[in-house]
Amino acid sequence: MSQHPMHGPNKFKLGVFSANADGGLTLTRVAERWPASWAGIVKAARMADAAGFEFFLPIARWKGFGGEMNSREHSFETFTFAAALSGVTERIALFSTVHVPMVHPVYAAKALATVDHASGGRAGLNIVCGWNPEEFDAFGLKLIDDRYEQGLEWFEILSRIAADTGPFDFNGKYYQLKAVSGRPAPIQRPRPVTLNAAFSPPGRDFAARAADFLFTTFTDIDKGREQIADISKRSAAVGRDVGVYTTCHVVCRPTQAEAEAYYEHYAVTMQDSASVDHYMGAKEKNSGSHDAEAYRLHRKRFAGGAGTYPLVGTPAHIAEEMVRMHQAGFAGTTVSFVNYTDELPYFIETVLPLLRDAGLREA
Repeated sequence: MSQHPMHGPNKFKLGVFSANADGGLTLTRVAERWPASWAGIVKAARMADAAGFEFFLPIARWKGFGGEMNSREHSFETFTFAAALSGVTERIALFSTVHVPMVHPVYAAKALATVDHASGGRAGLNIVCGWNPEEFDAFGLKLIDDRYEQGLEWFEILSRIAADTGPFDFNGKYYQLKAVSGRPAPIQRPRPVTLNAAFSPPGRDFAARAADFLFTTFTDIDKGREQIADISKRSAAVGRDVGVYTTCHVVCRPTQAEAEAYYEHYAVTMQDSASVDHYMGAKEKNSGSHDAEAYRLHRKRFAGGAGTYPLVGTPAHIAEEMVRMHQAGFAGTTVSFVNYTDELPYFIETVLPLLRDAGLREA
């Protein structure tokens, strides 16, 4: 493959997020919530691939969030997920999401190279330094304060293995390794594309050094400009240029009223309240992934899509919002749905042509 999809020609890129986990990003009790069956995931990946989406991005979860549905307990591991999807897709980038403390960098480097070869150079890596103490407990680990320092060591080891310049020793604070090497080297040089989702200043500093693209949240599109300026400044300070994406949950319907009514139904009336309480409390205490006001003002967004930005309305409204994101400086966004295979076809049929008309995507 000559060019990774994340470096492709579309001015505003699109990815499908969290289809590997039950419920997707929702914390709802509706009957149609995403079951994350393997057959359904393959169908969604093929839809996105055929429609020209740039990437398919899973979450990494080891525990559910309680409540009635215990959402995300059912989720597929992401290296094997990406490798399996490489055989049933043709063009879309396939990311793996990895928790640094839970996955050793020597293993991660070889697994990532395997996915890169299986997919013909379409692999990507979403590096997560971790925020959920319950998942750390499941591995017998402690959530440390300087986890981004560990992440930088982890990233350096993985990058040096991918460079394939011969065995090396590593003597760091978190890793002490002897004669490290690993072949085959990935197809992508010097390494596969990397993502990181960060909001806090330490997280942004990590992303500036280790990520090609940062994923960030916002409460309002225009406020996103400040975050783009911030990461641009941080990455420039270390001689890099990090692109910025955001992430959204989508309810796309023929009328605005219909979309808003369904959003109210699944994210308010049918929200899994105990799970929302658990999730919001843990995120606010440990992750630093959202503005403080998001937790006070936007419970509906956490039930509807893990605190991501809501794209709720007609195809024209959703396309207009994406144009605004592009104008603010975002390189693209992920999308998630209550049910991917039910809702992706309408989104593809109605929203993508409007984005092409706006000059953001090619035919």
